[in-house]
Amino acid sequence: MSITSDKRKYARRSEEERINELEERINQLKNRIESKKRKDSPVLSEIPRLQKKLRKFAQLAMDHGRHDVANSTTAFVAGLDRIANPDQETLVDWVPSDDEDDDA
Repeated sequence: MSITSDKRKYARRSEEERINELEERINQLKNRIESKKRKDSPVLSEIPRLQKKLRKFAQLAMDHGRHDVANSTTAFVAGLDRIANPDQETLVDWVPSDDEDDDA
């Protein structure tokens, strides 16, 4: 009875790669601490709730044929998203759905 043991091959990270990853993590933590210290933090924490309400309003406007109001509201929501998340490179596209009917 012979047992063959296959050794796993790991790609070792170089010292520079490790240092770069740790420096990136340190920068992320510094940014997180800095954002928590901001005086407008309570305002920023309310933005997701406001965006949800505005998205519902935009959908209501679309349902009643007011595409101009819906487009303006959606643009405003995108602006809020940019303000709330300045570090984010790309914005998440919002597509209205029927499951957002809670919290009316």
